[in-house]
Amino acid sequence: MKKRRLYLENTPAEEALEKYMAALAGKLQLNYEEIPVVESLGRKTKEAVMAKYSSPMFNAAAMDGIAVIAERTYGASEVNPLILEENRDYIYVDTGDPINEPYNAVIMAEDLIEQGEGKLKILASVPRWNDIRPVGEDIVAGEMIIPGKHIIRAIDIGVLLSAGITEVKVIKQPEVAIFPTGSELIEAGEEPQEGSIVESNSRMFENMVTEQGGRARRFPILADDYEIIRAKVQAAVRDHDLVIINAGSSAGREDYTVHVLEELGEVIIHGVAIKPGKPVILAIVEGKPVVGLPGYPVSAYIAFKNFVSPILRLLAGQGAEETKRVKAVITKRLISSLKHREYIRVKVGDVAGKMVASPLARGAGAAMSLIRADGFCVIDQNSEGIEAGEEVEIELYRDIDQVKNTLMLVGSHDLILDLIADKMSNLTADTYLSSTHIGSLGGLMALRRGEAHMAPVHLLDEEEGLYNIPYVKRLFDEPMSVIKGVERIQGIMIKKGNPLNIKTLSDLRRVRFVNRQRGAGTRVLLDYLLRKKGIIPEEINGYAHEAATHMAVAAMVKSQSVDAGIGIYSAAKAMNLDFIPIGKEEYDFVIPNRFLDLAHVQIFISILKSRDFKDGLLELGGYGWLKAGEVIAVK
Repeated sequence: MKKRRLYLENTPAEEALEKYMAALAGKLQLNYEEIPVVESLGRKTKEAVMAKYSSPMFNAAAMDGIAVIAERTYGASEVNPLILEENRDYIYVDTGDPINEPYNAVIMAEDLIEQGEGKLKILASVPRWNDIRPVGEDIVAGEMIIPGKHIIRAIDIGVLLSAGITEVKVIKQPEVAIFPTGSELIEAGEEPQEGSIVESNSRMFENMVTEQGGRARRFPILADDYEIIRAKVQAAVRDHDLVIINAGSSAGREDYTVHVLEELGEVIIHGVAIKPGKPVILAIVEGKPVVGLPGYPVSAYIAFKNFVSPILRLLAGQGAEETKRVKAVITKRLISSLKHREYIRVKVGDVAGKMVASPLARGAGAAMSLIRADGFCVIDQNSEGIEAGEEVEIELYRDIDQVKNTLMLVGSHDLILDLIADKMSNLTADTYLSSTHIGSLGGLMALRRGEAHMAPVHLLDEEEGLYNIPYVKRLFDEPMSVIKGVERIQGIMIKKGNPLNIKTLSDLRRVRFVNRQRGAGTRVLLDYLLRKKGIIPEEINGYAHEAATHMAVAAMVKSQSVDAGIGIYSAAKAMNLDFIPIGKEEYDFVIPNRFLDLAHVQIFISILKSRDFKDGLLELGGYGWLKAGEVIAVK
């Protein structure tokens, strides 16, 4: 076994892909297969497909009625009706029946008058070929039905079958082997132990392969064992067009992937200047592309899109992937290293005709940021970052119409935002809610800059003893309103059973604590109460330890990371924690009056007032809703 590699390269992304593709030149080729037409939906044809039969294959009746000899109908009119006799002048036919000599026209049933005893009266003559579909009217044997490199649609399948085609040659779907690696990994559904990680990246890869025209085969998890990984990869290369190895691509003690690939073939690139996603391995084994992807979910996704997708699309006979792009104003300053191209996940919305993009969590392991995001803001290598308010290009992976129909909320976090978003999407098919959590003060500042429709806030003004309205009066010049939300209980979250006997804020000086971020209304309330009790923040172990949401605080308390945290009752209940109330507060929504009449704002207000919403609050626990949905004009 080769020695541990203690470094990674930092090759620019475009250079890495170009170098890899050059090394693969002549090795990647399209393969073809013949498959049943009925199974060909979405597949791309190898070559033009010609009709085997004409359609119709014979002269056919286009209507239900009778087949006649046209010449025998000449002269018929309303003033001079003609009587036709069955089996002499006509025969009955249904749509699609063959029409043979001597018959050369069809009269539809609606134009016939029954006379009894096999006789019919007609009031108009018909020309030859009337309501007859001639041979080959639709398809002529030998003509092209669909061209080569054509993606087969549902309508194509019907026409192919009509033309007598039952098998079709298509580009073979590339066979892709996927190996998740890591001794710490467990399969979804297994009971996790401390140190266990549920393996999910490979399932994401499976579906990304399918989306791009490939056929994925996901293998069972491989332990961090050099010989096992080597044997499995070597066997897979022989039977597959592309091999993906997930995790083990960095420079850790048990990261064997690069050494395995160096032994089996040639490593072209190890380490790419993208963030997240740097530890990528681009290799060739027995003429086949083998790609090592990093283990963190976001890194894995971005690396797949950058390096696996182009190869996969080439093998599947697809063109370059089209990326939807839109210009938007970034809502937060983003500092970036000069060493990497960085992919920042963002929420995007249209606020008064201005596209705005709010950054989400940047960590490589923040998989939920991919779920919440509408796209990426890409900071190029050699750039130090982007200033707040700067216009940037966003790579969208949500439909632009959905983005434009999104109600943008920026400010304080609460579980009710998820409840409202779910009810909004169920209530109407084309209205959405997006919430970005940067604290109450941060939300008001974003609102003032025109980067949101409304800001969820819960800010106590110490002088007036009122929530939210004093801040709105001080910070805004334009006409504003407050949409009343909920009354909620703030408190100290502690482990079940309160093993450390925490009872008051004073007890926080002897335990490990997690706080909310600066600018959060919860932090403002805590600081106010600490001052009233004469407690100095520096006395609290963890006062500077911050979490971005109430649920993040609850999760840390539930774990062994901290002993106590500040947050709302519903979050404590959701994580089955004990809770010590420290006060009630008002969680409201600040909005410029010019947005009040927007359709999605009115839907939002109607949800706040609904019985269904209040039932949801009862289930969450810790909320009051007497004024929910009431609109108060502030100025």
